[in-house]
Amino acid sequence: MKSRWPGRILGGIGIFSVLILLISLINGNKEISAGNDHSSFTEGQQVVSYDLPDTLYFAGERVPLENYDTRESLDRELNSNAYFHSSTLLLIKRSHRYFPVIEPILESYNIPEDFKYLAVAESNLTNAVSPAGARGYWQFLTATAREYGLEINREVDERYHLEKSTEAACKYFLKSYDKYGSWTMVAASYNRGSRGVDRLIDIQGQDNYYDLLLPEETSRYIFRILAFKTIFQNQEKYGFNIPDDHLYPPLDYVTVSIDTAVSSFADFAKHFETNYKMLKALNPWLRQPYLHNRDGQTYEIKVPPEGTRTGVYNYQGGY
Repeated sequence: MKSRWPGRILGGIGIFSVLILLISLINGNKEISAGNDHSSFTEGQQVVSYDLPDTLYFAGERVPLENYDTRESLDRELNSNAYFHSSTLLLIKRSHRYFPVIEPILESYNIPEDFKYLAVAESNLTNAVSPAGARGYWQFLTATAREYGLEINREVDERYHLEKSTEAACKYFLKSYDKYGSWTMVAASYNRGSRGVDRLIDIQGQDNYYDLLLPEETSRYIFRILAFKTIFQNQEKYGFNIPDDHLYPPLDYVTVSIDTAVSSFADFAKHFETNYKMLKALNPWLRQPYLHNRDGQTYEIKVPPEGTRTGVYNYQGGY
């Protein structure tokens, strides 16, 4: 009896060959399409390499753009963030709400205004939590936060308090400036930590940020800050056209002082004709829905005035 296996094998090979041919043709078409400069873009859309500023300063200190490595580091961060559209767009919107809080505190401590961009680089202007446990707009670790006067316990965590954490950051900046005499190095030490920076200075015999070989995060840190500064101050140049009424406005509040326990912040909120959600939005440093306050400390609670929630944008309804 004649075996049918050879025929089946040949038939299988034939089908397999046809499949390979089809796949090759498809991939070939993809490669041809990919080689067409216009296939990946809508008509008129372009990707441009943005020009670097002719001169640039951080906190009054000149950035040495004549150095090729400095230029390329800035180029990386400037183009990356200019093309990271959704993220940078939201950062610009948030800055309209939070910079008016941060700026006067920096000024009161005689800290250069450029340091507001550190909060952008650190937390995207949110109460972020890092894998290492740093928290808040300024990303304080527990020990450092307490060192600079922030209260942290189960019920209160002032790393989430924008005003108080900004003051703590300012105290760090001043102490660091006394040590390094350079605002650029102050910013680098905020990212790396003074011990880490000091060790690198000792090894390399250099104390200028732009002359130090630094770990990648810290080597990119100042340039990320400079990129945010450059884009925020020249929004339209970098493709961000945001109407004023799309920016996030500062939130109104009145301050209520308490020096006793609060058994329920939900009831507390109702007393002021708001709700717990809105109360927490203004007071994220309150970590529990209650406050024992056994030491009788005085706390300032922000309470939204009536109509704040619906009146921020003067929303009329509809599209």
